[in-house]
Amino acid sequence: MSELCSHCGGAVVEDVCEDCGRPARRAVLVKASTGGFDGADALSVATTPTGRTANTSRITNSTRFTVNYPSRTVGNQATKPTRRRADVSTHTSTRRNALGGGLISLPDLPSLDPLKLLMTAPEVPLAKRRCPKCDKQVNRTKGFCPACGSAYDFVPHLQAGDVIAGKYEIKGTLAFGGLGWIYLGWDQVLTRWVVLKGLLNANDEASAAAAVAERRYLAAVKHAKIVGIYDFASHGTEGFIVMEYVGGVTVHSLRKQRGPLPVAEAIAYVLGILPAFAYLHAQGLVYCDFKPDNVMVEAGDVKLIDMGAVRKIGDPNGDIYATVGFAAPEADTDPVAVSDLYTLGRTLAMLIMDFRFSSDCVHSLPSADEQPVLAAHESLYRFLLRATHIDPDERFQSADEMADQLFGVLREIVALESGPKPADSKVFTADHLLKADVETLLKGPQPASLPGLRVNLQDRAANEVVRVLGLQAEQQLPELQALVERYGNSAVEPRLRLAELLIRNPDLAPETRDTQIDAVLALMEAADPFDWRPQWLRGLWLLTEGQGAPAKDRFERVYFEMPGELAPRLAMGFAAELAGQFEQALPYYDRVGRVDPAHVTAHLGAARCQARLGRLDEAVLALQRVPSNHVLRTPCQLAIGELLLAQPDRIDTALLRQAATAVQTALPEGGVAHQLAGRLYALALNLARQLTWPADDLFLGRQFQENSLRLGAEEQFRKAAREVSDAGQRQHWVGLANRVRPVTLF
Repeated sequence: MSELCSHCGGAVVEDVCEDCGRPARRAVLVKASTGGFDGADALSVATTPTGRTANTSRITNSTRFTVNYPSRTVGNQATKPTRRRADVSTHTSTRRNALGGGLISLPDLPSLDPLKLLMTAPEVPLAKRRCPKCDKQVNRTKGFCPACGSAYDFVPHLQAGDVIAGKYEIKGTLAFGGLGWIYLGWDQVLTRWVVLKGLLNANDEASAAAAVAERRYLAAVKHAKIVGIYDFASHGTEGFIVMEYVGGVTVHSLRKQRGPLPVAEAIAYVLGILPAFAYLHAQGLVYCDFKPDNVMVEAGDVKLIDMGAVRKIGDPNGDIYATVGFAAPEADTDPVAVSDLYTLGRTLAMLIMDFRFSSDCVHSLPSADEQPVLAAHESLYRFLLRATHIDPDERFQSADEMADQLFGVLREIVALESGPKPADSKVFTADHLLKADVETLLKGPQPASLPGLRVNLQDRAANEVVRVLGLQAEQQLPELQALVERYGNSAVEPRLRLAELLIRNPDLAPETRDTQIDAVLALMEAADPFDWRPQWLRGLWLLTEGQGAPAKDRFERVYFEMPGELAPRLAMGFAAELAGQFEQALPYYDRVGRVDPAHVTAHLGAARCQARLGRLDEAVLALQRVPSNHVLRTPCQLAIGELLLAQPDRIDTALLRQAATAVQTALPEGGVAHQLAGRLYALALNLARQLTWPADDLFLGRQFQENSLRLGAEEQFRKAAREVSDAGQRQHWVGLANRVRPVTLF
C-alpha cells in the first residue's frame, strides 16, 4: 500500500506527491505561541545563521492519542505530577550486541561501491524545489521566489575534482538532503572515502565558519553504532560536516522495496540502534531527527548516520530539525532524550505498518482493529503506546529502559514462531510456586505464587534489605520496620519489602496489617507517582483479598510501564481468572507459558480456565507443557487425572488414554499417584461399555477388560492405603479396594 499525500490525497513517490508536488520534507521546528504540533501539514522554515527563525507555517487538525489509563495524582491534588528525570544510563547489555539480540538471524547486506551511487545528472526534481522562506514551489534551479522575492539555489556548488580543506577531493553528489547537497569525497591524506554533508548555506564566509565552529563538539562523538565524524570544513558560504562513508542500505530503502517489514526484523533494527542513543544522551546530546533514512544496515549490523541535526540538550540557541510524523509533540521547543525515544517508537511503527503517519496519525497510532499486526502482538502494541505517548513523562525515560522492554517484546514474538526463549528478568524473580499438592494446584490462582520484585541494588538500603530477606518471615517483620524508620524517604526498598512481606504473609501482624500496607504504599506513591512497583503490590494485595477485577486495573498500569515483562501478564491472567473472566485470562497465560515454560503457574492457570470452560482436551495440553525437569512436573501430571475425574461425563477415549499415561509416569513417586490410578481404573470400569478401546492397547499397564480393570483398581487402592498414616484414611482406601475387586467364590 503506497503512502498518500497529506495535502491532496495523491500518491507519494520518493517522498514527493505526484499530483501536487509537495514533499514530506525535513523542516525546522520552532517555538510558537500555539504550542506543539497540531496537525498534518509539513513545516517549513528558513533559519538564519544565529538560529532564529524567519518564517513558519503551522500544521493543524491532528488526532492526538491518549492512553486510556488513570491520570496520576498526588494526594488529593488533581494536578499532574512531572517525572523527575534520572541520569541516563550508559551501559549496554551484551545480549543485544548482535543484531536481533541473538534471537534471530538476518542476512548480511553487501557494502556497495560508493562510485556506483553517484548521481549522473545531479538535479533537484521540480516537485522538490520550494522556496526556503515561504515554501512556495519554484520552477527554476536558481533565482528569486516570485511569491516573496527570496533567493534560492538548487545547483550543486561542488563539482567532481574540487578539493575541500586541502585534502577532500569531491567525487560527485550522492543525494539532495534537508540542508542541501550531500557529496562523496576522497580523503587524499588518509586514503579513505568520506561523505560531506552541508551544515548551513549562509550569506558570507564568516557565517559559514561560525556555523562550523559551533558544531565541532560532534568530533568527540565516538561509538561503534554511530557514523564517525572526521572533520568540519567551510568552503565559501557553505559549511560541511565530514563523516565516515558507510556502505550497505538504509532501513528506509528496505521498507520502500519490501513494504512493511517482518515484526522481528524491524524490532532488530531499532533494538540494534538503541545503544547509539544511550551513548548520545549520556553525552548530553539529542539526535532530534531520527527516522528510517538514518539507519544503515551493513556487515550484519546497523549504524546511525547523518549527524547534521544533533544538538546539545537544553541549548537555547541551537537549531531544531525534525520530520513530521516522527517528531515528538514537544520537539519544536525543547527536544530532550525522551523526544528521541519517541522518534524510535514512531520509526518502528512505520516499519511494520501502512498508516497515514504524517497526516491523520501525526501523534497517534492505528487501533488493533485496524492493524492485524497490533492485534496479534499485544505487548508490541503496548510498547508502541508507551514509546509514542503524547506526554513525555509517560514514555520510556532512557534508551536502556526502552531496549530492555523491546528485547522482551522481541523474545515473545520469536518464541511464538520458533519455540520458548526464556531469560532472566532484571526486575522480577521467577514465580514462587515450588511445592504444592494437586488439590492446591487446581483450586485456583495462588497470589503468593506470583513472581516477586528484585531488589534494586542502587537503593541506599539495598545491602541491609538483602540481608533481612534471608531471614524467616517472623524475623523479617521487625527488621524491615526498623529500616523504614531509619531511612525514611531516603530509601524505597525497606518500604517496598515491608509491604510485600505483609501482603504475602496475611498471618503476620493481622491487627495492623492492612493499615501498615496502605500507609507504606501511599507514602511511596506520593514520593514518586511514576514508580510502578506500588501499583504491582496493590494489585497483589487485592488478589489476596479475592478482588480480581480491581486488581486487574492495577496490573494494567504495570503492563503499560513494562510491556516486555512476563510477570505483569501473568498477574493479569490471575486477576481475570479470579474475576471469573476465563476467556480473558487464557491469552495471558498462553503467552507467558509459550515464552518461558518454567512459569508453571501459567500452565496451571490455562488448565484451570480451559477446564472451567469445558475444554478438557485443551486443559490437558496446558498441563503437558510443564517442563519434564521441573519440580512440579509430577504433581501437574497427576492434576491431569484429577481434572478428568472431576468431569467424567466429558471424557472420551483419547482423554482417558492421556490421563492414564500422565498418571502412570507419576506412579514411581507413590503417594497420591496410587490413589489417582485406582480412581482412574474405577472410572474406566464405569465407562468400559461406552468407550471403544483398541484390543491391544493397555490401560495403566493392564488389559482394558472388566476383570483386569478391577484387579488394577484393587491393587492401587491397597498401595494407597499402605502409604497413608491416618487410620481413617487407611480404612477408606481399603474399603474401596474391597468394593472394586473381582467377585470370587472364596
